Amino acid sequence: MKKDYHFVLPMKVRDYECDLQGIVNNSNYQHYMEHTRHEFLESLGVSFAELHQRGVDAVVARITINFKTPLKSGDHFLSCLSIYKDGIKWIFNHDIYRTSDEKIACKGEVTSVTIVDGKLSVYEDLDHILQEATAQK
Repeated sequence: MKKDYHFVLPMKVRDYECDLQGIVNNSNYQHYMEHTRHEFLESLGVSFAELHQRGVDAVVARITINFKTPLKSGDHFLSCLSIYKDGIKWIFNHDIYRTSDEKIACKGEVTSVTIVDGKLSVYEDLDHILQEATAQK
């Protein structure tokens, strides 16, 4: 794990996240990524509830996930996040590593946009916060 990230969140696989094969069900990786994005934004002082009350919704427009090495119950892992701006979109690159051997479990890319008062739009306050956060790395 040599890449610089904007945010890293340690996590642990819970039993109920695994399927009959004893590995994390693919849908749970999306949950891990979403939780990481929310924790990242919270660390910057951004509240989804407050944004929504102002008529601003940050929403996912697209997700791709490439699965590499399965995680199993009890595995500790790092959910790593880097982001960049592309026009009106923010692209969140997620890498999830198993802590014990630093093997990559999956790589994801999440495209996010903002809906302001019901219309696709840039929300300047959020853009400013994210640009400051990404400039620090």
